[in-house]
Amino acid sequence: MTAMEIALVQQKLARISEYLRLLKPIAQLSFDEYCAQVYQRKAAERLLQTVIEAAIDINNHLLVGSGFPPADSYHQSFFDLALKVKAIELSLAEELAPSAGLRNRLVHEYDQLDDAAVFGSIRRALTSYPRYVQAVQAYLSNLEGYN
Repeated sequence: MTAMEIALVQQKLARISEYLRLLKPIAQLSFDEYCAQVYQRKAAERLLQTVIEAAIDINNHLLVGSGFPPADSYHQSFFDLALKVKAIELSLAEELAPSAGLRNRLVHEYDQLDDAAVFGSIRRALTSYPRYVQAVQAYLSNLEGYN
């Protein structure tokens, strides 16, 4: 990967961290408070969507930068990052891959959104995605020629 590609991935990682920081106060709400506050609900949905999309972008950048084709699906991109690039652990890929389905539901509104599922996803994202950021940062720091 070039220095410019690494910098792009680092910018996306920083964005993920910032969006997770913005999600933290929403995670502190009770479920009833969350449901009653439409602006908080919509903010959470958008923040989750952008976290997931940034991670999928990173996954495909790292795949292509490592000589692999982009993943066949958003879901698969997490497994490819673990199994092909080895930037994250398989167990983390298993935790994160289902978030691609949430992203699709948020973007395309395939189904009526389940507020309980989205609310639960906030807490899962706040647990799993910081580990993703840390793993990808460690991977980048180990790349040959990276300072």
